[in-house]
This record gives sequence, C-alpha cells and structure tokens, in this order.
Amino acid sequence: MSVRRTKVAIIGSGPAGLMLGHLLRAEGIDCLILERQDREYVESRIRAGVLETTTTDLMHRLGIDARMDSEGLIEDGFNLADGDQLVRIDIKALTGKHVTVYGQTELTRDLIAAAPERDLEIVFQAGDLKLHDVDSARPSVTFVKDGLAQTIEADFIAGCDGFHGPSRRAIPASLAREYTQEYPFGWLGILADVPPCHDELIYANGPRGFALASMRSPTRSRYYIQVPRGEKLEDWPEARLWDELDGRFNPLSNHGVTRGPALEMSIAPLRSYVFETMRHGRLFLAGDAAHIVPPTGAKGLNLAASDIAYLSDALIGYYGRNDDSGLLHYQERALSRIWKAERFSWTLTRLMHSFPGQSPFERRMQIAELDYLAQSMAMQTAIAENYVGLPL
Repeated sequence: MSVRRTKVAIIGSGPAGLMLGHLLRAEGIDCLILERQDREYVESRIRAGVLETTTTDLMHRLGIDARMDSEGLIEDGFNLADGDQLVRIDIKALTGKHVTVYGQTELTRDLIAAAPERDLEIVFQAGDLKLHDVDSARPSVTFVKDGLAQTIEADFIAGCDGFHGPSRRAIPASLAREYTQEYPFGWLGILADVPPCHDELIYANGPRGFALASMRSPTRSRYYIQVPRGEKLEDWPEARLWDELDGRFNPLSNHGVTRGPALEMSIAPLRSYVFETMRHGRLFLAGDAAHIVPPTGAKGLNLAASDIAYLSDALIGYYGRNDDSGLLHYQERALSRIWKAERFSWTLTRLMHSFPGQSPFERRMQIAELDYLAQSMAMQTAIAENYVGLPL
C-alpha cells in the first residue's frame, strides 16, 4: 500500500472542493483533491448557472476569471410572473449589485484547467474511498487507484463530495443533526442551443404550475417546468415539452420560445436539507455534503462558495497565524448563512409552485402575495437582497 501525507485532503472535485484547493495552494498550503469519478464525467455535469457576487469574488481572487468575465452574462434583474402579470425585480437599482449567468459546468472546467499550473493535484477515479479516524489528530483517507491501494494521511479532511458522498457518513449517527423537507414535485429541464425567450430570467407560476426560462449564453437556453414527483423522462418527448413551454412563456416573453434539439434533458427532485453537524473532529463538511436547497433562487452553488470562503479563511488562519478560532467557529458561521438561504429558497418555492391538494384559498394567497410584491418596494428589496446573496 502506498502512503502519502498532506495537510488538507479534499474529497470531491466539484466547485466547492476545487475552489478550496485553489485557495489553499495560493497560500502555499499543501493539499490534494480526491474524486471518485473521471475528469470527463465531472466536467460534463449540467448544474446551476447563476453566480452571486460571493462566488465571482472568489474566482476573481484566484485570478481564474478570464472566461467567466468574457462569456458570463451580467444580469441586473429577473422576473416573477403569475398568469399574465410580470413583475421585474431590479436587483441593480435595489442593491447596487448584479448576478452573473455562467454555467457551473464552465466554472468547473476553468478550475480544473488551472490546477496543473498552480500545483493543485487532483486524483480522479479514486475508487472505494473511505475516511478513517476523523475524530483523531491523524485522520486519513484510503482509496484504490489503478488497482493500487493508497492512503492519504492529513491534518484535516474537507468533505466536499456532495449529498451522496462518503464524508457525511463518516460522522456517527448519534451526532447527526439533520433537517429535511421533500417536495411533491421535480423540475423537468431541457438545455438547447436556441436564443433565450427573454432578456432576463422568468420564474412563472400559473394554472399548470411552475416554469423557469433561463439562459447560459445569448445562444443557449435552459428551461424547466414543474412535474409530479416520480414522473418519468420517457413521458416527455421533446415536442411535448416545447409545446408546454410555448404555452407558458410566449405570452410573457419579449422574443417567444425558439425550439431546437435538446442537448440534455433531465428530471431533478426538489428537497430542502441541512446537516448541521458540519464539523466532527478534523472533518469539515462543505457544499452539498451538508445542505441541499431547491433550485428556486439559485442558491446551491453559491452556498457552497460561501462555505468555502469561511473554511478556507479558517484553514489559512490556522496555518498562517496558528489561529484555530476560524475552525472552531466554522460551523456556526456557515449555518447562519445556510439557514437564511434555505428560508429564501423555501419561500420562493412555495410562492411559485402548485402543490397537490392546494385549496382555492391557498392559490389566491399566492396571487395576492405576488400582487403585493409588485407594489411594494420594501418587499422587492428583500427579494433582491436575498437573490444577489447576503453578506458573508
């Protein structure tokens, strides 16, 4: 068995793990990233595309921002719609900030491409990955690569390996504090190389439920509609989905829905989830390993970035100043922001979706809420502040 040592072993090469690795290497802190999948798989995952300032600031700090700055779309507002009422939230005027539309897939590719020149090692296809002795002073990770069993000994382990990864399972069940909310629907999404139907995102609710019109670039669109939980992709041929999108967005949008062959179609279930035990011994959780939000409001990737802002500062303080206060308070700081983002995503999800068994009274409450929002600068400001991201 091969044995190596590093200061921080990072599990997972999604944006959270990659950003943490780059931030630590920029300060000369030894670390490496272990990833169960191969590079092609990691770089092809279709995920979110709206970046808060928190996330873009980290990319600027790292200097891995050239493609994001040149290809990302600056969005100064977005829209909420119910029926034929379209309410624009002018986030630039209300907060002085904006969001950037840049796909998580592209962000991941940028971070991976920059790794070799910055001496950040990523071990792909690290199979049978297990964490050991995380509550001791010498935690370790074992895995198999090319048939060879290997061990990484570390000072700390950062679990950035998503909801289904092994890091969270390394924490004893007796110490787990977790909260979950399953929603009775999912999002059916389609990605296509067609121009967006509107100049800014539209979150829409109507008689048939939720729909989202978004974009990845001026020539690539991403659409979603609400479907019942358990719906099968084979029940949705492309023509049926485009017909549904026509009916939802042609009356609302500036340009109308343009059809094209799907680059990708998928159905994602919606859940809210928080695992509050984000620290156990020398193991720290970040990103989807510790929390999931519904995609309504685009908080998933951005919450992972804020976790990494806290965790990287804590580790840099520990190694640079022998200050462990950041590590001691990481969980508390991260959870404060996580729960506020969970609240925003939960609130927007309840406002913009049709729920099974929803009464006529509840539907009228949704309509009244959006009508009030349309007339209230204070409420629009609250929505805008949450959408662009609360301060760290």
